[in-house]
Amino acid sequence: MTLDRIESPKAKKKLSLGVGGAFVELPAERTGWANKTEFILSCIGYAIGIGNVWRFPFFVYRNGRGAFLIAFILMLITMGLPIFFMELCIGQYTGVGPMEAYRRMSPAFGGLGICTLVVIGLVTVYYMVIIAWTLFYTFASFSSKLAWAYCDNGFNTENCYSGLEDKQCQDTNSTTIFFNKTCQLITKVCYNFGYDKGNKSYCFNETHQKPIRKLYDSVLSSEEYFSDYVLGIRGATWDNWGGIRWELLGCLTLAWIICYLCLIRGVQSVGKIVYFTALFPYFVLIALLIRGLTLDGAEYGIKWFITPVWPTLFDAKVWGDAASQIFYSLGIGCGSLITISSFSTFSNNCHRDAIFITFTNLFTSIFAGIVIFSIMGYLAKQMDLPLEDVVKSGPALAFIAYPEAVVRMPLSNLWAILFFFMLFILGLGSQFAGVQAINTAILDVRPSLRKHESLVILVICVCGWILALPMIFDGGVYLNTLMDWNTASWAILLIGLLEVARNWNLFRLTETWGPSKKTSW
Repeated sequence: MTLDRIESPKAKKKLSLGVGGAFVELPAERTGWANKTEFILSCIGYAIGIGNVWRFPFFVYRNGRGAFLIAFILMLITMGLPIFFMELCIGQYTGVGPMEAYRRMSPAFGGLGICTLVVIGLVTVYYMVIIAWTLFYTFASFSSKLAWAYCDNGFNTENCYSGLEDKQCQDTNSTTIFFNKTCQLITKVCYNFGYDKGNKSYCFNETHQKPIRKLYDSVLSSEEYFSDYVLGIRGATWDNWGGIRWELLGCLTLAWIICYLCLIRGVQSVGKIVYFTALFPYFVLIALLIRGLTLDGAEYGIKWFITPVWPTLFDAKVWGDAASQIFYSLGIGCGSLITISSFSTFSNNCHRDAIFITFTNLFTSIFAGIVIFSIMGYLAKQMDLPLEDVVKSGPALAFIAYPEAVVRMPLSNLWAILFFFMLFILGLGSQFAGVQAINTAILDVRPSLRKHESLVILVICVCGWILALPMIFDGGVYLNTLMDWNTASWAILLIGLLEVARNWNLFRLTETWGPSKKTSW
């Protein structure tokens, strides 16, 4: 079987694709990127998303800290970079979306293209819900009083703990702490739990001492805000889905409207918007890094982040998580990269692009980790807790731990707005590629719809909005987590491995990588 793509002498966009001797003319009206910069920024905007800020640091925390960094870099070089390059090649070579590309390369593997679209479709649906969370927090950050900083809200429980209110109690009277929604004497609190004495952090007697917050089931005010107010998860189960979260519905609707407006003209409009969506987060990360390094405890957090726990390198789970994060972070196995590169020029140097984009992704992940853990080190010192007790899960890192830290900083509203708006922009940049992949697949199958591309994108956005509605109910986070696990973990890993197996079988090495026989691939 042979696969040839030749440029027509009439127009750059009028191409022929040959499979097994049969040539199919591609539509001449298919638009492309205006320049190389738009293509690079689109790839960066897609590959670098919310997961770089909360998912990667959480995996580092859970898998041996610096040891995970080693595993991550090795998996990037051995798996991530080659597959990333391969997908750029497929898209650039065929000039069509993943479904048509795999069908024309091998009809027997046409289902692989469909699988990538199913996965990116599911990811697009649940990912927009997470983007809606960031939009919710962005709006909430404009309030003069950050609601997650206090325990006086209607949804707060008696076990709510507010670090800000605890500090206010101690500033008023150094012998009191914040307990049961009010300022109480430390000795009284300790006595109620069977201890003779205490200070602001510990209760103790002649034989034992215990952190005060571990004497009862204390819950951070930021955690109650996220779980009980934003998600409304209290009491919700798979059997009892609860009611709709109207605030989230508004944020979800607005997020989809913004996404549609940015994509209304396909790659032509996206190519202009990515200058902002791909670059703005770096300015915010730099600002957050400068602020984080000035905080007391930043050195502790960064040192904790990069220090390896060497025995974990012998744990298969660490390497599995590293592979999963590589696929999730780079966005391989979803068909979006094939779509993005299909709008690139045929002679584009995708070797260089693959190296640049993947290592930019690596740099951003580590950079974001340093930013986050400098702030987490500050929070751990403020709470007088080991850093490992501060972080509980990936989403908690972005929506619980960081909001808890930011209320303890000067100009807390400003830092909250910058952080959550950055997350929103990061998510939106990744979402563009997902929606465009679905749009391209439809237009490849029905070229006559190209003149109605804006309408096709509108239908995709409306369908995505409808499918996401169950995830903004009280129990919607359960469905969101289920979809995340079944698409962003094993599914994209399986698709990526099938891509490698199929392409290795389809082409000889020299046909795929060219006569130079570059051994680095």
